[in-house]
Amino acid sequence: MRQMTLKLDSLQQRPVVLVGENMTALLDTGAYIPVWTDDESILVEKLGAKMVAEGVSFTGFGGKASGNLYKVTIQLGDLVYPNMIIISNDDLEVPFNMILSATMFQNLIYEIDDRNHRLNVTIPDHESMVRNLHIVNSDGRIHVLCSSAEEM
Repeated sequence: MRQMTLKLDSLQQRPVVLVGENMTALLDTGAYIPVWTDDESILVEKLGAKMVAEGVSFTGFGGKASGNLYKVTIQLGDLVYPNMIIISNDDLEVPFNMILSATMFQNLIYEIDDRNHRLNVTIPDHESMVRNLHIVNSDGRIHVLCSSAEEM
């Protein structure tokens, strides 16, 4: 097993992960799909995201919402999410740039250490550090799956 630790923003009451220089992300254990909550131009210009579809509806934020669907490569510590799907929705006034979904950590062990302001992630030996997040449409129901690169 491999382990990594990401710092949590000690000024936040919720688990907000320090992702990179001047970038933070809320870990939302109830979320299916990652959401970009900041200015969409940052996602495109600074992170190199490519638009896949416009006006995609999804359930979140206490009801139905919509946003543009992108693919972007994101790195969280040692975990790499190549061509990860993410919806951009900047309608909310929130103190973080994005929402990390629980599906991003599928088959991993993660612990929110609120006391020491850390997110501890354990990657079992049979899982890869490269994670592939997919949207699957099955009988009209959307599912988000995360598979290890070693499963591909």
